[in-house]
Amino acid sequence: MTTFHPIPAITTDRRIRRLSERQQFDRTALYELLDEQLVGHLAVVADGVPLVVPTAFARVGDDVLLHGSTGSGFARRAVADRTQVAFAVTSLDGLVVARSLYDSSMNYRSAVVYGVLEPVADTQAALDAIGERLLPGRGAEVRANTRKEVAGTAVLRLALDDVVMKARAGGPSEAEDDGEDRGIWAGVVPLAPAWGSPIASESTAPEVAVPASVRALAGASRVAATI
Repeated sequence: MTTFHPIPAITTDRRIRRLSERQQFDRTALYELLDEQLVGHLAVVADGVPLVVPTAFARVGDDVLLHGSTGSGFARRAVADRTQVAFAVTSLDGLVVARSLYDSSMNYRSAVVYGVLEPVADTQAALDAIGERLLPGRGAEVRANTRKEVAGTAVLRLALDDVVMKARAGGPSEAEDDGEDRGIWAGVVPLAPAWGSPIASESTAPEVAVPASVRALAGASRVAATI
């Protein structure tokens, strides 16, 4: 008999005060957001100066793996000093068009992960996980990373222990007695990112076929993979 282990809810002492009803505690929704997005923003304070850096990432279980370089001094210092950092991921899902600019809004999902960065011991395995996340199947089509390339890469882990997630969905706020002119259109314009047609590099021979990993992206509105 298989035992079912439900995914635990997001638990945090951080509470959203403005529009608090939009705060999410569903860990499945958190996984879906992180598995759809390819880039997040890492925020640290270095020498009293705030820094925000975009970076590729992958969710593996209840951790986020962040791709970086061994030459990234601020990240190495954050690891060594065990400095608290924040990592943000956002999906814009649509524009909410109301009957006034004031009431117009966005449909979105966002998450901010707080914690301390930890070094990943097995850099190669972490790079494989990030590579599979960015372009599933590509690793089997290309050469392996060299020792120099692996040595020059740093992968850092951030646990999904302290997370604040917020989301908005649905149309504009409307009420029968709101006094707005119903002759003005209102609604939602959804946004669904999609990949375009592959463009070969200048040095790629015309007879070289587009690989399966790249063809698989064609027509995909989002790249989602659960690890």
